Amino acid sequence: MNQLRIRTLAGLFIGAAALCWAAAGLWDSLDNTLPAVPLLAPVILALIAVVLLATALSLRSRLRAQRERRPGAKPVDRMMAARAVVFGQASALVSALVAGGYGGFGLFLLMYRMDVSNRREQALYAGLAVVAGLAVVAAALYLERVCRLRDGDDDEGHGGRGPIGHRA
Repeated sequence: MNQLRIRTLAGLFIGAAALCWAAAGLWDSLDNTLPAVPLLAPVILALIAVVLLATALSLRSRLRAQRERRPGAKPVDRMMAARAVVFGQASALVSALVAGGYGGFGLFLLMYRMDVSNRREQALYAGLAVVAGLAVVAAALYLERVCRLRDGDDDEGHGGRGPIGHRA
């Protein structure tokens, strides 16, 4: 499994921001009404971030208990951990795009359309969506770090029940 790269996520964010900023400018120059930023955009992104963070914290505590050989430690299923990492990576990639899109749209609103009162509110929603999208990326990177195999860890050392991930 390949590790997420901050450079890739930043490139997606910047590319989406530039594209949405230019598209909003083009749309506005054609005297069309700009679309509204939904209030649920930052809420849904924040919920995804919370789910990813809760999964990471749960896996971290279970892996620590297993590593310390505590009695009654519940083993971590490799497939479940792998699915969690894949979900985190997919969420990070999509959130980088979405946050960049809302960032570009919010920047356009701040630069050219602050004279309209409801556009200030739209710029605020876009800014909150950017913050929530960055929280998703941070939670996904943390989840990936929690599930990473340490050097020397393999199937023989864990009986097939250890953490899953890629080599550091």
